[in-house]
Amino acid sequence: MTMKVSWFHRFGGPEVLVCEETRKPAPGVGEAVVRVRAVGINHVDLDVRAGTSRIPLTFPHILGREFAGEVAAIGGEASPLKEGDRVWVSCRVPCAACEFCVSGRDNLCEQGGYFGMDLPGGYAEFVKVPLSSLQRLPSQVSFQDAAASQIAFGTAWHVLINRGGLRAGNTVLIQAAGSGIGSAAIQVAGLAGATIFATASSEQKLQRAKALGAHHLINYTEGNFAQRVLELTGGKGVDVVMEHIGGNVFTRSLECLKTDGVIVTVGAHAGEVVPLDIIPFFRRQLRLVGSKNATLTELRTVMGFVAEGRLKPVVHATFPLADAAQAHRVVASREIFGKVLLLP
Repeated sequence: MTMKVSWFHRFGGPEVLVCEETRKPAPGVGEAVVRVRAVGINHVDLDVRAGTSRIPLTFPHILGREFAGEVAAIGGEASPLKEGDRVWVSCRVPCAACEFCVSGRDNLCEQGGYFGMDLPGGYAEFVKVPLSSLQRLPSQVSFQDAAASQIAFGTAWHVLINRGGLRAGNTVLIQAAGSGIGSAAIQVAGLAGATIFATASSEQKLQRAKALGAHHLINYTEGNFAQRVLELTGGKGVDVVMEHIGGNVFTRSLECLKTDGVIVTVGAHAGEVVPLDIIPFFRRQLRLVGSKNATLTELRTVMGFVAEGRLKPVVHATFPLADAAQAHRVVASREIFGKVLLLP
């Protein structure tokens, strides 16, 4: 049997994504095949497709790190799941044996794999996955919400709560609030009980950020956002900055930190190498913290909040599988608020 996929045979722009047919996967022992109903597009997909992520690939390559659907087939092993069950698939397959995995830091595992990167991803009608990656999806959570939640909320939780130590009463600056991770971070910060400063490029995006719970709105196209943060905080700055832009945005974000504050970096699409003045770090006891994506425990935590209705993903647009190239163009335009999905 065959299935449709949207994949690419060489690095390049969105046009290299083509919808074709290939053999439908069959599960081995300890594996399942998932019928994909929705898959989230992340900015890293664009980097992998363009070849700028420096990740070695075997062509043709299938993107798609986070997806949800139904169990279509199970390999020859007893499983609590059965065909037809609704599931979301954890975006990473840890080895479960290294020092990071056994200590609960499986997001740092270097021996496992990532769907859409090391492993074929969700830009397909069917995906073969290890049984260990399957997570039950409650009936009240749509496939679209599941596909839009895992990485955005998981990463925001890891950045703000785990790495940033955000807690009730803190102040936090969230950059690019219109992005998938930015819109998710506003909600996570709200759950933590923080006062939220949000930046975006338009008044429309800022009003949507306000509706999600942001308290102070800053249009970063209108002057120096760092100066505005200091004005709003009486010159003190904020306790935590979530920075995922890089370049000049990272440098200016350092100016927004309160004494003993922390900036957590989780992306640098606008510039990976920046000048850094070390003196403020020891004179004002500032902290610079790097962050990856969430652990499996954190992913289950945020997906639990989604099931309870305490977190609600923002979906900007959906596209059929054949329009993956156009979906990438929409994400690249940055004229979005929330997540963009494919619906195989």
